Amino acid sequence: MKKLAVVLSRAEFGVAAPQVRVEVHISPGLPSLSIVGMPETAVKESKDRVRAAIMNSGFDFPAHRITVNLSPADIPKGGGRYDLPIAIGVLVASEQLNPDRLRRTEFVGELALGGELRGIRGILPVVSAVSEAGRRLVVPASNAGEAALVESCECFSAESLLQVCEWLAAEQELPLARPTETTNVKQNQRRLSQDLSEVKGQEQAKRALIIAAAGGHNLLFYGPPGTGKTMLASRLPGILPTLTEAQSLETAKVASISNSGFDPDCWGQPPFRSPHHTASAAALVGGGSQPMPGEISMAQNGVLFLDELPEFSRHVLEVLREPLESGKIIISRAARSAEFPARFQLLASLNPCPCGYLGDEERPCQCSIGQIQHYRTKISGPLLDRIDLQVEVPRVPHKVLRDTNNSGLTSQQARSLVMKARTRQLTRNGGLTNAQLQGRQIQELIPLSAPLLDFLEHVVERLRLSARAYHRIIKVSRTIADLKQCDEVNQSHLSEAVAYRGFDRADL
Repeated sequence: MKKLAVVLSRAEFGVAAPQVRVEVHISPGLPSLSIVGMPETAVKESKDRVRAAIMNSGFDFPAHRITVNLSPADIPKGGGRYDLPIAIGVLVASEQLNPDRLRRTEFVGELALGGELRGIRGILPVVSAVSEAGRRLVVPASNAGEAALVESCECFSAESLLQVCEWLAAEQELPLARPTETTNVKQNQRRLSQDLSEVKGQEQAKRALIIAAAGGHNLLFYGPPGTGKTMLASRLPGILPTLTEAQSLETAKVASISNSGFDPDCWGQPPFRSPHHTASAAALVGGGSQPMPGEISMAQNGVLFLDELPEFSRHVLEVLREPLESGKIIISRAARSAEFPARFQLLASLNPCPCGYLGDEERPCQCSIGQIQHYRTKISGPLLDRIDLQVEVPRVPHKVLRDTNNSGLTSQQARSLVMKARTRQLTRNGGLTNAQLQGRQIQELIPLSAPLLDFLEHVVERLRLSARAYHRIIKVSRTIADLKQCDEVNQSHLSEAVAYRGFDRADL
């Protein structure tokens, strides 16, 4: 009897998937199966699933002492993904399977007691890592549609342990993983269920929305209730460019390891996340004893919309500051830490005061100065600095609302403008949006003449803006110039960018 077998698999470690060697050793002794190598509860319980699946698939379960080692031992192993490689390792070690076809092949999958293969969470990071290693992979059939998104990987799908064993014995071939038959996930048309032309009036807010989409800038809408702030925000996904192949895979990886999983129908579409204001800091940035991605990571390459911004806890809002700058978040725990991507576009809305009617002639504000100051201090200066565009959304005259002529800019037209501006800046900036430029890149890629610098200096001193706000005004002006297909930033571009610091001016 062969005593040792090695089967390759992958662990779930944030959006990474390090390789795990499943080593199975059979030795004389009382019948038992023990698993070592930092297994969590779900992995320890796999011995019962593996035993039943092997026997119900028509094989013999060895009546010997079986030791399973999951290497490297310093990485926590969780979930049912190791069931299939453990079962194959037991069958190879007991000489019921030929190990020849194990070379260059990795396995993941959870086993039912009858031997059927069940899907696992986080399959995309696994497929991507296997592809980079130049190997092939066997996954459950229920994961085939998602796994097929990584075209560079030779990925097979199987319905059961018996089907995998027949493939290893060269008795039949396994089908390659294919997209689901109900939809071709790579050719899904962009769903534009909400059109920008449906928003009546608010031309300045629409303009700011297009600028934000073109340059990837953070945007804040403020104004009385019912003026269209949320309606405008919901139109942003419809004018954003489609994600590139690399961005789509990066976004899908995060969704794949989350509790909700990844919907292949959303391939290529920028995510739009809108958590409730009662969300905790852990829900927003991620956390848990076993770190999971939060809303900011689920919004990777997309939009995070925070409606009624001051209603969020100040502590919750402050955790956004670092990922807004770095584009990532590191969740540290005593046992382990995990890094998740968090490059998102922040979109927020708020009322000017607790009652929402500050400066409204038809309904004067009933709040005291102290109440208004307390309400606004929930948004710290450093967080407000990181919002490039701050736009007032005033009340719309009833006459405008009665107008049935939808002659405004449509989402398709707006998206065309955004795509042209985005193409210009990506070419000029080496693949970066204007909002992603930092430090020396701003000076080199957005040169300003001496008169423009003097004008900007005067504005910064007058509005008492920070150095961060100074640079963000420059980046917004560059996006405005890109929308107008201008090679250089001029006075009108810079003046318009300054005009979008409305909430800063509101405090004067």
